[in-house]
Amino acid sequence: MYFYRVARVIANIVFRIIFRIEVNGKENVPKEGPIVLCSNHKSNLDPIILGIVFPRPIIFMAKKELFENKFIAKLITALGAFPVDRKGSDIGAIKKSFRVLKQGQVLGIFPEGTRVQEMDLDNTKPGIALISIKSKSPVIPVFIDSEYKLFSKIVINIGEPIYFDEYYDQQLEAEDYLEISKDIMKTIYSLKKS
Repeated sequence: MYFYRVARVIANIVFRIIFRIEVNGKENVPKEGPIVLCSNHKSNLDPIILGIVFPRPIIFMAKKELFENKFIAKLITALGAFPVDRKGSDIGAIKKSFRVLKQGQVLGIFPEGTRVQEMDLDNTKPGIALISIKSKSPVIPVFIDSEYKLFSKIVINIGEPIYFDEYYDQQLEAEDYLEISKDIMKTIYSLKKS
């Protein structure tokens, strides 16, 4: 985690020079234990911003295409990211997610699986609900509000943890996980301040 801490300090300095960053809701983040951070995804800069402002280190699930470039692959792997194949059920990525959470760490996921400007529930993947429920980890919803224009404001709203205790001992179908994931998405977008 040494590299993560150093990279975070450098990114923090650079990003606070070129953007005005406002964070709301840090008190909603549990100080310890596994959590699944779920955020909207507008820009490739989103993981960097979250890494800077989030009070705990984040291990991101990242699309496998990012790992095709050897330099970027080494960099993001050193920062704790691991690849996921968005086109199918990536069992390896799901197992890795469970290991991260079993160690009491923060798993970062962009539930829509790609960059979008507005909420599109059709992009939602059932995996976030499945990972959260099977690992018995709460979800922390986050909304990033920014166009990432130079010297513009970036507002990060961190919501209260979402617990799924009522589902822990139930036999759920893929459709159930998808509906729960859609509810998570709605909660994320409800954090956008008008």
